[in-house]
Amino acid sequence: MSHSRSFLFLVLAACVLPVAAQNAAAPQLTPPAERITDQAQVADHAAYEAQQLRLKAINAQGRPLADYHLSKAQCWVDVSFHEYTRNDRSRFPQEALDQSAALAAAMERGGPLPMDTPHVNGATPLRPDLWARLTGLRSHAGYRCAQQATACAEVELVHAANENQQQGWRHAKPYVQMAEDGLNRALAQAEACVPPPAPVVSAPPPPVAAPQPVTLRARVLFDFDRSERAHIRPESLAALRRFADELRQRGITVQSLALHGHADRLNGTGQAGYNRALSERRASTVRNLLAELGVVADAISSEAVGDTQPVQQCAGASASREALQECLLSNRRVDVVVQGLETARR
Repeated sequence: MSHSRSFLFLVLAACVLPVAAQNAAAPQLTPPAERITDQAQVADHAAYEAQQLRLKAINAQGRPLADYHLSKAQCWVDVSFHEYTRNDRSRFPQEALDQSAALAAAMERGGPLPMDTPHVNGATPLRPDLWARLTGLRSHAGYRCAQQATACAEVELVHAANENQQQGWRHAKPYVQMAEDGLNRALAQAEACVPPPAPVVSAPPPPVAAPQPVTLRARVLFDFDRSERAHIRPESLAALRRFADELRQRGITVQSLALHGHADRLNGTGQAGYNRALSERRASTVRNLLAELGVVADAISSEAVGDTQPVQQCAGASASREALQECLLSNRRVDVVVQGLETARR
Protein backbone atom coordinates (compact mmCIF):
# COMPACT_ATOMS: atom_id res chain seq x y z
CA MET A 1 0.00 0.00 0.00
CA SER A 2 1.42 3.43 -0.93
CA HIS A 3 2.01 6.20 1.59
CA SER A 4 -1.07 8.07 0.34
CA ARG A 5 -3.22 4.95 0.70
CA SER A 6 -1.84 4.31 4.19
CA PHE A 7 -2.75 7.83 5.19
CA LEU A 8 -6.24 7.38 3.73
CA PHE A 9 -6.68 4.15 5.72
CA LEU A 10 -5.71 5.84 9.01
CA VAL A 11 -8.02 8.80 8.42
CA LEU A 12 -11.02 6.66 7.50
CA ALA A 13 -10.38 4.17 10.29
CA ALA A 14 -10.33 6.98 12.84
CA CYS A 15 -13.78 8.03 11.66
CA VAL A 16 -15.32 4.57 11.37
CA LEU A 17 -13.94 2.76 14.43
CA PRO A 18 -15.68 4.69 17.22
CA VAL A 19 -19.08 4.14 15.57
CA ALA A 20 -18.44 0.52 14.66
CA ALA A 21 -17.15 -0.38 18.11
CA GLN A 22 -20.40 0.82 19.65
CA ASN A 23 -22.57 -1.22 17.26
CA ALA A 24 -23.82 -4.39 18.93
CA ALA A 25 -24.79 -6.00 15.59
CA ALA A 26 -22.42 -8.12 13.52
CA PRO A 27 -20.01 -5.97 11.47
CA GLN A 28 -20.87 -6.14 7.78
CA LEU A 29 -18.13 -6.53 5.20
CA THR A 30 -18.37 -4.99 1.76
CA PRO A 31 -20.04 -7.38 -0.74
CA PRO A 32 -17.31 -9.39 -2.51
CA ALA A 33 -17.87 -7.83 -5.92
CA GLU A 34 -17.32 -4.35 -4.50
CA ARG A 35 -14.04 -5.01 -2.65
CA ILE A 36 -11.98 -3.28 -5.32
CA THR A 37 -11.54 0.20 -3.87
CA ASP A 38 -9.43 1.61 -1.10
CA GLN A 39 -12.59 2.88 0.59
CA ALA A 40 -14.13 -0.59 0.66
CA GLN A 41 -11.01 -2.14 2.14
CA VAL A 42 -10.69 0.61 4.73
CA ALA A 43 -14.29 0.05 5.79
CA ASP A 44 -13.78 -3.71 6.01
CA HIS A 45 -10.62 -3.34 8.09
CA ALA A 46 -12.55 -1.02 10.38
CA ALA A 47 -15.28 -3.66 10.74
CA TYR A 48 -12.69 -6.22 11.82
CA GLU A 49 -11.13 -3.77 14.23
CA ALA A 50 -14.55 -2.96 15.71
CA GLN A 51 -15.18 -6.64 16.42
CA GLN A 52 -11.69 -6.99 17.90
CA LEU A 53 -12.34 -4.04 20.22
CA ARG A 54 -15.63 -5.62 21.24
CA LEU A 55 -13.86 -8.81 22.30
CA LYS A 56 -11.23 -6.77 24.09
CA ALA A 57 -13.98 -5.03 26.08
CA ILE A 58 -15.49 -8.39 27.08
CA ASN A 59 -12.08 -9.51 28.36
CA ALA A 60 -11.68 -6.22 30.23
CA GLN A 61 -14.95 -6.94 32.06
CA GLY A 62 -13.42 -10.08 33.58
CA ARG A 63 -13.92 -12.95 31.13
CA PRO A 64 -10.50 -14.68 30.74
CA LEU A 65 -8.85 -14.81 27.34
CA ALA A 66 -8.62 -18.60 27.70
CA ASP A 67 -12.40 -18.92 28.19
CA TYR A 68 -14.00 -21.27 25.63
CA HIS A 69 -16.48 -18.78 24.18
CA LEU A 70 -14.17 -15.77 24.12
CA SER A 71 -11.45 -17.92 22.51
CA LYS A 72 -13.86 -19.22 19.88
CA ALA A 73 -15.08 -15.70 19.10
CA GLN A 74 -11.47 -14.62 18.60
CA CYS A 75 -10.66 -17.62 16.38
CA TRP A 76 -13.70 -16.88 14.21
CA VAL A 77 -12.35 -13.35 13.69
CA ASP A 78 -8.90 -14.75 12.86
CA VAL A 79 -10.06 -17.25 10.19
CA SER A 80 -12.45 -14.68 8.71
CA PHE A 81 -9.67 -12.11 8.36
CA HIS A 82 -7.26 -14.76 7.06
CA GLU A 83 -9.58 -15.65 4.21
CA TYR A 84 -10.47 -12.01 3.56
CA THR A 85 -6.79 -11.18 3.03
CA ARG A 86 -6.50 -14.21 0.69
CA ASN A 87 -9.22 -12.63 -1.44
CA ASP A 88 -11.89 -15.21 -0.59
CA ARG A 89 -14.95 -13.86 -2.41
CA SER A 90 -17.36 -16.40 -0.89
CA ARG A 91 -19.65 -15.86 2.09
CA PHE A 92 -17.09 -17.46 4.41
CA PRO A 93 -15.42 -14.25 5.72
CA GLN A 94 -18.79 -12.64 6.53
CA GLU A 95 -20.38 -15.76 8.03
CA ALA A 96 -17.31 -16.47 10.18
CA LEU A 97 -17.40 -12.85 11.39
CA ASP A 98 -21.13 -13.28 12.12
CA GLN A 99 -20.32 -16.26 14.37
CA SER A 100 -17.87 -14.13 16.34
CA ALA A 101 -20.43 -11.36 16.73
CA ALA A 102 -23.14 -13.80 17.84
CA LEU A 103 -20.87 -15.19 20.56
CA ALA A 104 -19.92 -11.66 21.65
CA ALA A 105 -23.59 -10.71 21.94
CA ALA A 106 -24.32 -13.80 24.05
CA MET A 107 -21.40 -13.03 26.39
CA GLU A 108 -22.50 -9.41 26.72
CA ARG A 109 -26.04 -10.51 27.61
CA GLY A 110 -24.72 -13.01 30.13
CA GLY A 111 -25.93 -16.12 28.28
CA PRO A 112 -27.12 -18.59 27.36
CA LEU A 113 -23.87 -19.47 25.61
CA PRO A 114 -24.01 -21.96 22.70
CA MET A 115 -21.66 -24.96 22.66
CA ASP A 116 -22.14 -25.92 18.99
CA THR A 117 -19.76 -24.91 16.21
CA PRO A 118 -21.76 -24.37 12.98
CA HIS A 119 -20.30 -25.18 9.54
CA VAL A 120 -20.60 -21.90 7.66
CA ASN A 121 -20.81 -21.24 3.93
CA GLY A 122 -22.57 -24.57 3.33
CA ALA A 123 -19.41 -26.63 3.89
CA THR A 124 -19.59 -30.39 4.52
CA PRO A 125 -17.94 -31.37 7.83
CA LEU A 126 -14.55 -33.15 7.80
CA ARG A 127 -13.01 -35.59 10.27
CA PRO A 128 -15.93 -36.72 12.48
CA ASP A 129 -13.34 -38.55 14.63
CA LEU A 130 -11.74 -35.24 15.56
CA TRP A 131 -15.14 -33.70 16.30
CA ALA A 132 -15.98 -36.59 18.61
CA ARG A 133 -12.69 -36.27 20.49
CA LEU A 134 -13.05 -32.49 20.81
CA THR A 135 -16.59 -32.86 22.13
CA GLY A 136 -15.43 -35.53 24.58
CA LEU A 137 -12.82 -33.18 25.99
CA ARG A 138 -15.58 -31.20 27.69
CA SER A 139 -16.09 -34.03 30.19
CA HIS A 140 -12.37 -34.28 31.01
CA ALA A 141 -11.46 -33.36 34.59
CA GLY A 142 -8.84 -30.92 33.28
CA TYR A 143 -10.99 -29.32 30.58
CA ARG A 144 -10.86 -25.92 32.28
CA CYS A 145 -7.19 -25.68 31.22
CA ALA A 146 -7.89 -26.73 27.61
CA GLN A 147 -10.78 -24.46 26.64
CA GLN A 148 -8.86 -22.16 24.31
CA ALA A 149 -7.10 -24.93 22.38
CA THR A 150 -10.39 -26.84 22.05
CA ALA A 151 -12.34 -23.84 20.75
CA CYS A 152 -9.75 -22.89 18.15
CA ALA A 153 -9.33 -26.51 16.96
CA GLU A 154 -13.08 -26.65 16.31
CA VAL A 155 -12.98 -23.40 14.30
CA GLU A 156 -10.01 -24.67 12.27
CA LEU A 157 -11.96 -27.83 11.39
CA VAL A 158 -14.75 -25.61 10.03
CA HIS A 159 -12.11 -23.60 8.19
CA ALA A 160 -10.67 -26.80 6.70
CA ALA A 161 -14.13 -27.97 5.56
CA ASN A 162 -14.68 -24.66 3.79
CA GLU A 163 -11.31 -24.91 1.99
CA ASN A 164 -12.01 -28.50 1.01
CA GLN A 165 -15.36 -27.54 -0.49
CA GLN A 166 -14.01 -24.51 -2.37
CA GLN A 167 -10.56 -25.60 -3.53
CA GLY A 168 -10.07 -29.25 -2.60
CA TRP A 169 -8.08 -31.32 -0.13
CA ARG A 170 -4.71 -29.80 -0.96
CA HIS A 171 -5.90 -26.43 0.38
CA ALA A 172 -7.71 -28.01 3.32
CA LYS A 173 -4.75 -30.06 4.67
CA PRO A 174 -2.91 -27.22 6.46
CA TYR A 175 -6.05 -26.38 8.44
CA VAL A 176 -6.76 -30.02 9.24
CA GLN A 177 -3.20 -30.17 10.56
CA MET A 178 -3.84 -27.09 12.69
CA ALA A 179 -6.98 -28.74 14.10
CA GLU A 180 -5.06 -31.94 14.90
CA ASP A 181 -2.30 -29.96 16.57
CA GLY A 182 -4.87 -27.99 18.54
CA LEU A 183 -6.56 -31.19 19.70
CA ASN A 184 -3.25 -32.68 20.83
CA ARG A 185 -2.38 -29.47 22.65
CA ALA A 186 -5.79 -29.44 24.34
CA LEU A 187 -5.37 -33.06 25.47
CA ALA A 188 -1.93 -32.32 26.91
CA GLN A 189 -3.22 -29.25 28.71
CA ALA A 190 -6.16 -31.17 30.15
CA GLU A 191 -3.92 -33.99 31.37
CA ALA A 192 -1.50 -31.55 33.00
CA CYS A 193 -4.23 -29.44 34.58
CA VAL A 194 -3.94 -29.36 38.34
CA PRO A 195 -7.41 -29.80 39.84
CA PRO A 196 -8.64 -26.88 41.88
CA PRO A 197 -8.20 -27.31 45.62
CA ALA A 198 -11.16 -28.80 47.40
CA PRO A 199 -13.16 -26.22 49.30
CA VAL A 200 -12.30 -26.09 52.95
CA VAL A 201 -15.33 -27.00 54.99
CA SER A 202 -15.07 -25.37 58.34
CA ALA A 203 -17.43 -25.28 61.24
CA PRO A 204 -19.77 -22.31 61.19
CA PRO A 205 -18.66 -19.51 63.45
CA PRO A 206 -20.36 -19.43 66.82
CA PRO A 207 -23.32 -17.11 67.00
CA VAL A 208 -22.44 -13.62 68.08
CA ALA A 209 -24.21 -12.57 71.22
CA ALA A 210 -26.46 -9.56 70.86
CA PRO A 211 -24.92 -6.38 72.28
CA GLN A 212 -26.10 -5.65 75.80
CA PRO A 213 -26.90 -2.16 77.10
CA VAL A 214 -24.59 -0.95 79.85
CA THR A 215 -24.39 2.14 82.06
CA LEU A 216 -21.10 3.32 83.53
CA ARG A 217 -20.56 6.24 85.88
CA ALA A 218 -17.60 8.31 86.99
CA ARG A 219 -17.12 11.33 89.26
CA VAL A 220 -14.53 14.08 88.81
CA LEU A 221 -13.71 16.41 91.74
CA PHE A 222 -12.26 19.95 91.49
CA ASP A 223 -10.39 22.30 93.80
CA PHE A 224 -12.39 25.08 95.41
CA ASP A 225 -13.65 27.72 92.97
CA ARG A 226 -11.68 26.23 90.03
CA SER A 227 -12.73 24.60 86.78
CA GLU A 228 -9.43 24.15 84.91
CA ARG A 229 -7.95 20.75 84.12
CA ALA A 230 -4.92 21.52 86.28
CA HIS A 231 -7.27 21.79 89.27
CA ILE A 232 -8.91 18.40 88.88
CA ARG A 233 -8.01 16.39 91.97
CA PRO A 234 -5.20 13.91 91.14
CA GLU A 235 -7.18 10.90 92.32
CA SER A 236 -10.11 11.98 90.09
CA LEU A 237 -7.83 12.45 87.09
CA ALA A 238 -6.39 8.95 87.52
CA ALA A 239 -9.89 7.49 87.95
CA LEU A 240 -11.11 9.21 84.78
CA ARG A 241 -8.23 7.70 82.78
CA ARG A 242 -9.10 4.26 84.14
CA PHE A 243 -12.70 4.89 83.18
CA ALA A 244 -11.71 5.62 79.55
CA ASP A 245 -9.47 2.52 79.49
CA GLU A 246 -12.32 0.34 80.73
CA LEU A 247 -14.63 1.56 77.95
CA ARG A 248 -11.96 0.75 75.37
CA GLN A 249 -10.94 -2.62 76.81
CA ARG A 250 -14.53 -3.85 77.10
CA GLY A 251 -15.28 -2.72 73.55
CA ILE A 252 -18.21 -0.61 74.63
CA THR A 253 -19.85 1.46 71.92
CA VAL A 254 -20.75 4.72 73.62
CA GLN A 255 -24.19 5.89 72.55
CA SER A 256 -24.70 8.79 74.93
CA LEU A 257 -22.52 10.77 77.29
CA ALA A 258 -24.16 12.93 79.97
CA LEU A 259 -22.18 15.43 82.05
CA HIS A 260 -23.67 17.03 85.17
CA GLY A 261 -21.59 19.89 86.58
CA HIS A 262 -21.92 20.86 90.27
CA ALA A 263 -20.50 23.43 92.71
CA ASP A 264 -20.49 23.78 96.49
CA ARG A 265 -22.54 26.46 98.24
CA LEU A 266 -19.63 28.74 98.96
CA ASN A 267 -19.65 31.82 96.82
CA GLY A 268 -17.38 34.68 97.68
CA THR A 269 -18.45 36.92 94.79
CA GLY A 270 -22.01 37.54 95.89
CA GLN A 271 -23.14 37.37 92.24
CA ALA A 272 -26.22 35.35 91.36
CA GLY A 273 -25.58 32.49 88.98
CA TYR A 274 -21.86 32.31 89.71
CA ASN A 275 -21.95 28.70 90.88
CA ARG A 276 -24.04 27.67 87.89
CA ALA A 277 -21.51 29.16 85.47
CA LEU A 278 -18.69 27.54 87.45
CA SER A 279 -20.35 24.12 87.23
CA GLU A 280 -20.87 24.62 83.51
CA ARG A 281 -17.14 25.31 82.98
CA ARG A 282 -16.27 22.21 84.98
CA ALA A 283 -18.52 20.04 82.74
CA SER A 284 -16.88 21.52 79.63
CA THR A 285 -13.40 20.73 80.99
CA VAL A 286 -14.33 17.08 81.63
CA ARG A 287 -15.92 16.80 78.20
CA ASN A 288 -12.74 17.98 76.48
CA LEU A 289 -10.59 15.68 78.58
CA LEU A 290 -12.73 12.63 77.74
CA ALA A 291 -12.48 13.45 74.04
CA GLU A 292 -8.68 13.50 74.34
CA LEU A 293 -8.87 10.10 76.06
CA GLY A 294 -10.78 8.68 73.07
CA VAL A 295 -14.29 8.67 74.51
CA VAL A 296 -16.64 9.63 71.67
CA ALA A 297 -20.42 9.35 71.70
CA ASP A 298 -23.29 9.60 69.25
CA ALA A 299 -25.01 12.06 71.62
CA ILE A 300 -23.51 14.31 74.29
CA SER A 301 -25.49 16.33 76.80
CA SER A 302 -24.29 18.73 79.46
CA GLU A 303 -26.14 20.18 82.44
CA ALA A 304 -24.97 22.92 84.80
CA VAL A 305 -26.60 22.22 88.16
CA GLY A 306 -24.70 24.75 90.26
CA ASP A 307 -25.06 24.22 94.02
CA THR A 308 -28.64 22.90 93.94
CA GLN A 309 -27.81 19.18 94.35
CA PRO A 310 -25.20 18.82 97.08
CA VAL A 311 -24.19 15.37 98.29
CA GLN A 312 -22.53 16.74 101.44
CA GLN A 313 -24.10 19.37 103.72
CA CYS A 314 -21.24 19.81 106.25
CA ALA A 315 -23.56 21.37 108.81
CA GLY A 316 -21.31 20.50 111.77
CA ALA A 317 -18.00 21.30 110.10
CA SER A 318 -15.32 23.37 111.77
CA ALA A 319 -15.81 27.12 111.68
CA SER A 320 -12.62 27.64 109.65
CA ARG A 321 -13.25 28.30 105.96
CA GLU A 322 -10.47 25.93 104.90
CA ALA A 323 -12.05 23.05 106.82
CA LEU A 324 -15.48 23.83 105.36
CA GLN A 325 -14.07 23.89 101.82
CA GLU A 326 -12.48 20.50 102.35
CA CYS A 327 -15.70 19.09 103.77
CA LEU A 328 -17.64 20.31 100.73
CA LEU A 329 -15.18 18.74 98.26
CA SER A 330 -17.65 16.08 97.02
CA ASN A 331 -20.04 18.85 95.92
CA ARG A 332 -17.43 20.35 93.59
CA ARG A 333 -17.89 17.64 91.02
CA VAL A 334 -18.85 16.55 87.53
CA ASP A 335 -20.92 13.37 87.34
CA VAL A 336 -20.27 11.39 84.16
CA VAL A 337 -22.92 8.93 82.90
CA VAL A 338 -22.22 6.73 79.86
CA GLN A 339 -24.92 4.72 78.10
CA GLY A 340 -23.59 2.19 75.64
CA LEU A 341 -23.66 -1.30 74.09
CA GLU A 342 -21.26 -4.06 75.02
CA THR A 343 -20.77 -7.23 72.94
CA ALA A 344 -19.86 -10.25 75.02
CA ARG A 345 -16.38 -11.54 74.21
CA ARG A 346 -15.72 -15.29 73.82
